[in-house]
Amino acid sequence: QVQLVESGGGLVQAGGSLRLSCAASGSTSSIYYMGWYRQPPGKQRELVARIFNGGTTNYGDPVKGRFTISRDNAENTVYLQMNSLKSEDTGVYSCTLRNFGAQTYWGQGTQVTVSA
Repeated sequence: QVQLVESGGGLVQAGGSLRLSCAASGSTSSIYYMGWYRQPPGKQRELVARIFNGGTTNYGDPVKGRFTISRDNAENTVYLQMNSLKSEDTGVYSCTLRNFGAQTYWGQGTQVTVSA
């Protein structure tokens, strides 16, 4: 089992920045990737960013060039630095972890609200 604890959400004005953190604990010895998805109000969940075991990253098109994902392997923590935030970035951001056994885990989600 894996537990994911997120922090760092909140309310910010458009153009501002936020940093999300997600700490993984439990069975974290075979992580394939960690990342973030978000669900805007009234929409489906979408990829924000992922960071893979070897350090490769991928981003959803709406956040490319504005968001950066990073990982502290020693602490099993992943970070999402969000800059130049827009109102359309508003949503519930959920941390996810997938291991090499194809098991996927999710955090409880953290609200990010960007005011225009």
